Amino acid sequence: MRDSFNRMIGRTRYVVCRIMLHLSGSEVAPILGVLNRAARAAIDHNGDIEVLGEQLVEICQSLLQYDEYWVSAANEGDVFWSEGEAGDYINELFTDSAQRYLSEPDFNSGSSEPLSIPVTRNVVVIITVAYQGEVPELETDLSSIQALKEGWKALINLHYKHNLQAIQVHFSPAQLGDELTNDHLLQYYPELIPL
Repeated sequence: MRDSFNRMIGRTRYVVCRIMLHLSGSEVAPILGVLNRAARAAIDHNGDIEVLGEQLVEICQSLLQYDEYWVSAANEGDVFWSEGEAGDYINELFTDSAQRYLSEPDFNSGSSEPLSIPVTRNVVVIITVAYQGEVPELETDLSSIQALKEGWKALINLHYKHNLQAIQVHFSPAQLGDELTNDHLLQYYPELIPL
C-alpha cells in the first residue's frame, strides 16, 4: 500500500540489495583474478560508477560461467523512498561485508613478486548494489540456481540501463595465499543457504 502511494505522488524508489555466493571446487581460484582486477580498476578510477559498473558486468559474467561450482547463496535488501536512508543502509551493509573473514584485499603489500593465484577450494563473493526503480529478479529469494542466474543478468542490465547508484564488491579470500575453510564459512557466512 505504501509503495503504491509513494509511486502515485512521484517519489523515487531506491532499492539496496546484497547477494552472497559461495563457490567451491578445485577450479574456482581463477575467479579471484577477475575479482582482484575489478578491485584494482575501482581503486585506479576512484570508484567511478561507470567503471564500477563495467567491472560488475565482468564479475557477473564470470560467475555465470562458473555456475557448476555454486554451492550456496543468500540475499537481502530493502526498499527506500529516501536517498539518505538508502545511503545509510548501503553503508551499514558495506561495514558488515568488510568485517567478514578475509574480505578486504591489500594492494599496499609492496610485494614485487609476480601475482600467482592461490589454490583455494572456497570463494565467497558479496555484491551489494543500490539502484532506482524496480527489478523483480533481484527483489526475490535468490536461493535457487535459476533465480540467482536471473539476478546476475539483472545486475548486468542495471549497468547498461545506467540505473546503478552504488556498487560494492567484497570477496573472500581476498589476499593471495589465504584460504577460506569450511569452518570459516560456517562462522563468518552463516546465512548461506545450499543451492
